[in-house]
Amino acid sequence: MMDSIRDTVLVVDDSPESLGFITEALKASGLTVLVATSGEAALSVCEKVTPDTILMDAVMPGLDGFETCKRLKTVPALQHVPVIFMTGLSETEHIVKALDSGGVDFLTKPIVVDELRARIKVHLTNARSVQRAHVAIDASGRHLVAVSSVGDILWSTPQVQAVLDQVRTELEDALARYLASASAGDEPGAATRKSISVKLAGEKSLYLHPLGQAGPDENLFRATIDDEAAQISDLQNRFLLTHREAEVLIWIARGKPNKDIGDILGLSPRTVNKHLEQIFVKLGVENRASAAVRAAEVMYSL
Repeated sequence: MMDSIRDTVLVVDDSPESLGFITEALKASGLTVLVATSGEAALSVCEKVTPDTILMDAVMPGLDGFETCKRLKTVPALQHVPVIFMTGLSETEHIVKALDSGGVDFLTKPIVVDELRARIKVHLTNARSVQRAHVAIDASGRHLVAVSSVGDILWSTPQVQAVLDQVRTELEDALARYLASASAGDEPGAATRKSISVKLAGEKSLYLHPLGQAGPDENLFRATIDDEAAQISDLQNRFLLTHREAEVLIWIARGKPNKDIGDILGLSPRTVNKHLEQIFVKLGVENRASAAVRAAEVMYSL
């Protein structure tokens, strides 16, 4: 028996014989089984129900298993659902194609029931472990986004998902340009030092701050929402700053030098320095770096 009767498997196969055999075997293991006889039907099922795992026939008329898997993996709610391919093909190119399309495993027909059960159990356990880790990270206030080397969003912690959905296309385009520019730079690790932003509704912006690589093709970013009017108010209340001091501090936290801050706010360098002196006193710090850290604690939250 599998770990939980709540486990749901979607079986996608155009062969009635294969579909019937696998369905009966999985039901006998305590799983809830959904069936689809085509790639199009699988996409339709997944619009209504999120299965715990998917068994995908690779070769089907119309939309084949490889393309179906690619489309499923563009849906945020399905990105962590393991897809196990089933096929009579055993050539290396088909195995590679299955994995490249988003599959996690490959079974050659005729299917051995005990092997199928064992692999489903392993992949369900792994998928749940990853999902629990993402939820735990998100609950702790770490709003993270993982991005491929070409700018595709691979996964995100749950609370940031709704924000990403508002600007997904624009953000992925910006990320693709950003990562391409960073990888083409002469300076190693350039992609780990700069942030990227896109506009949200109103005066808000979504910022992604690079944290480095989490895997061979997985770039990790921390997500924050920047609402400048709210930030100014929050900084004023937290540190008893004037409006202008709060404006200067925001740009300090964004890494701008005094000259740029003066140009942005229409102030002379001398005036910026005077504001900084007052900011350091009110924050109880001695330098810009410490002031930026204190400001970021207040400014950056979702």
